[in-house]
Amino acid sequence: MLLHLSAEGPPIYQQIVEQIRSRIISGQFQPGDELPTIRGLAESARVNPNTIARAYRELENEGLVEKRRTRGTFVSQNTPSLSVAQRRKRLTPEVDRVLILASQTGVSVEELIDLIQRRRSLIEQKP
Repeated sequence: MLLHLSAEGPPIYQQIVEQIRSRIISGQFQPGDELPTIRGLAESARVNPNTIARAYRELENEGLVEKRRTRGTFVSQNTPSLSVAQRRKRLTPEVDRVLILASQTGVSVEELIDLIQRRRSLIEQKP
């Protein structure tokens, strides 16, 4: 699993939670899919295994994943769906950051929408 982690911004475990949560909610991960092992993901992401364990615990507390003793961590069969208000609340800070950055760099709203659409098509093509 490819993770994009940054030393800047939120703690690493929160970045991991957000990225896995996003993949589950978007359908990239299906109910029953097995997540990488804690040790395996820690090695590929070059982070401490405790960081991955903390992220998995948070996802488990949200009901997005479930641990199966001795078998691993899996996407929950009963993934909670988010309401429109919850989805907007989760996206608003990210949209604000993108809009501010676009304004600071002189990118118009039309250019931003075009970029979002192109990036979305690229992301949807990836397995």
